[in-house]
Amino acid sequence: MEAPLSTWPWDNLGSFKYLLYGPLLAKWLYSRYQEDNIKETWCLHILIICLLRCSMHHTWNTFSGMLFLTRNRQINKEGVGFKQIDNEWDWDNFILLHGIMGSLVFYMLKDLINLPLWDFKGLMAVAILHIAISEPLYYFLHKKFHGSYLFNHYHSLHHSSPVLQPFTAGHATLLEHIILAAVMGIPILGTCLLGYGSITMIYGYILIFDCLRCLGHSNFEIIPHQLFQAFPTLKYLLYTPTYHSLHHTEMETNYCLFMPLFDVLGNTLNPKSWEMHTKLSVESGKNGRVPDFVFLAHVVDLTSAMHVPFLFRSFGSKPFSTRLFLLPLLPITFVVMLVMWAYSKVFLNSFYNLRGRLHQTWVVPRFGFQYFLPFAAEGINNQIEQAILRADRLGVKVISLAALNKNEALNGGGTLFVNKHPNLKVRVVHGNTLTAAVILKEIPEDVTEAFLSGATSKLGRVIALYLCRRQVRVLMLTSSTERFQKIQKEAPAEYQKYLVQVTKYEAARNCKTWIVGKWITPREQSYAPKGTHFHQFVVPPILSFRRDCTYGDLAAMRLPEDVQGLGSCEYTMERGVVHACHAGGVVHSLEGWTHHEVGAIDVDRIDLVWEAAMKHGLKPVSSLKKTD
Repeated sequence: MEAPLSTWPWDNLGSFKYLLYGPLLAKWLYSRYQEDNIKETWCLHILIICLLRCSMHHTWNTFSGMLFLTRNRQINKEGVGFKQIDNEWDWDNFILLHGIMGSLVFYMLKDLINLPLWDFKGLMAVAILHIAISEPLYYFLHKKFHGSYLFNHYHSLHHSSPVLQPFTAGHATLLEHIILAAVMGIPILGTCLLGYGSITMIYGYILIFDCLRCLGHSNFEIIPHQLFQAFPTLKYLLYTPTYHSLHHTEMETNYCLFMPLFDVLGNTLNPKSWEMHTKLSVESGKNGRVPDFVFLAHVVDLTSAMHVPFLFRSFGSKPFSTRLFLLPLLPITFVVMLVMWAYSKVFLNSFYNLRGRLHQTWVVPRFGFQYFLPFAAEGINNQIEQAILRADRLGVKVISLAALNKNEALNGGGTLFVNKHPNLKVRVVHGNTLTAAVILKEIPEDVTEAFLSGATSKLGRVIALYLCRRQVRVLMLTSSTERFQKIQKEAPAEYQKYLVQVTKYEAARNCKTWIVGKWITPREQSYAPKGTHFHQFVVPPILSFRRDCTYGDLAAMRLPEDVQGLGSCEYTMERGVVHACHAGGVVHSLEGWTHHEVGAIDVDRIDLVWEAAMKHGLKPVSSLKKTD
């Protein structure tokens, strides 16, 4: 049985809980447009404060998640996984609760509505009341919540988050946030009752309170140790992220709200607090742990740029899809794109751990369309080259190139860099061998004929050569007889007859296995017979136009179940699923292979790479889906 006030009354409402803000908005609008006065502006102020509080937590979470800025300052080096993200999904419940409670207070105390904009005495009064009442009250109650009953039934929820994040500050039970509202409200209400209340005081106190809460839960040390060396007494007046993280790892210490002074007075100060803070601060300028494997990705388009995990954590933890709330942000994203184009370098985006190995995703700050601009090619290659050289200096074992970063026309599938730097220790991998394997293993054994578009591309070539060895008749769509014959001659003499050149889609009218490596229009799809399955390795994926056919997703694999700290989805992939080229680099790293995998794909290695992936627990993702 659940303890009283341990759950939220709107738990079952989902996103509809935000409709509870509606009465405040309606009250303000009615007062403004019907009563022709602004008597009820307190409703608007509460809505604005709620919005600012959400923005405060999101800003801190974004800053905390910018690993290219905070990675070497992190306190807990583990990643934030999907489980924690889901548990903290409704972190903002407390803002709604406090808005409702604030509304009730203002409604009952109408004399406090007409507050001045500014009163310096009020700022002094709220600070004194906070130190004299809120700090000791919170310390006392917090310590009580670590007692057996209250901790097991209430406070354990807050401590269930393994990695502190700004959103973790709001992850607690209803009872705890009612108490937190009282802790916050006493200085505000007391100041108003003393006659020193002001709008500036209310806004300032609430936002500073939230800012300090986010600071303590940010999981990276931002306060320099030199500050405490210059002003020793300050360390008793302001806690640090390190200080509060010790409370979560060694729970019988560091109970204070914001001021360690009360832990000193209560004899609950963790003796390691400032020593650990100094150590983290001093070492923040040093390089952290070197990754074993790096996946070098790039941005796809303007909307997917907002899928990065540090921008909207909940959005990034689900497969990408265009959402309406993103559209107003497109102009800002466009400006950011231009700035990135002019100034940005490859940056760290996310990481996870697999069997004691650190895997990171770095991003080339270029968007998909830029890869097709002739004048941008040199700059993109420079970005990729610098990332490879940086990985080599750090001691990274394998770096895998994503999608357009290994474009054949751009850099020969990575051969440009390997040839230019023959002494590289880091292994450069395009991952296309496993991509081809995933596509080929999806084709049923009883298939005797397949239609292949993009037939003379890197992947098309190896797919055709592999299938012909299986005695599958491959209809290779290409207008270049020269390129077709070149591929045909690569096949063993006894299998060359299975490769057939075709120049029109009509040639596949009776073929139910289509392998698509080049964008095809709905009209071109219409030539496929009923029941056709479209396998594909074309970016972007083709439109699911035919209701009587099935369509495959891009080649992908699910990471092993023992992956740790994975909390973001790779573009449109499901949770825990990565593109096959990413998985190919993972296999290369786990196997400890010492060769580069660049340029043309070796058909003889397809089964070897596939078996290695299976051995290490990577699983193919079923790509069958039928249009509705």
